Amino acid sequence: MRYELVVFDNDGVLVDSEPISNRLLAAYLTEIGHPTSYDESLRDYMGSAMHRVHDLVRERTGRRLPEDFDDVFHERVFAAFRRDLEPVPGAVEVLEKLSADGVPYCVASSGSHERIRVGHRKTGLDPWFDDGRIFSSEDVGRGKPAPDLFLHAAERMGVAPEKCVVVEDSALGVQAAVAAGMDVYGFTRMTPAAKLVGATRLFDDMGELADLLRTAAGS
Repeated sequence: MRYELVVFDNDGVLVDSEPISNRLLAAYLTEIGHPTSYDESLRDYMGSAMHRVHDLVRERTGRRLPEDFDDVFHERVFAAFRRDLEPVPGAVEVLEKLSADGVPYCVASSGSHERIRVGHRKTGLDPWFDDGRIFSSEDVGRGKPAPDLFLHAAERMGVAPEKCVVVEDSALGVQAAVAAGMDVYGFTRMTPAAKLVGATRLFDDMGELADLLRTAAGS
């Protein structure tokens, strides 16, 4: 394997959460007086930490979101996850192949540790990720598109950034990986390829990722 560490984004890459969370985010912002469509939520917030929602709303309107915004939103999201969340097709297959090949992997997500764990429990991914393989924007000062989270994950896993490959489905995540000096495979299942500018490679089937990484080792 060309890479010594595979760093997965979580939402939209391992768990099929982006449609759920962005519909709820758009509805909640609209409910409290900040009209937002589902497509606008995907465009502005997909792949970002919650502070970006607060920052953009304040920048655009001059108004702060309610103090309990995050708590209310997460309560709604977690309830929906427990009902409806599924793994991204092919995610388990990729983890099985990486494990069989002895390739280290981890997850580095803009979501909170609680959000990651709720999603993994519902989708059956929990056994693949012990605490030492989970990294959240809560662990660093700045979320994506800053490189901090990916650099933190690489440091904790003991791998140099240039030996890492990131698997991302958002423009912000690709920017963060590039800024961290890592290769990044852009997952286009939900995101148009044109938005993942800077990706080392693009692919649309998570079940093919392990084979793509094996191919990269021979290039």
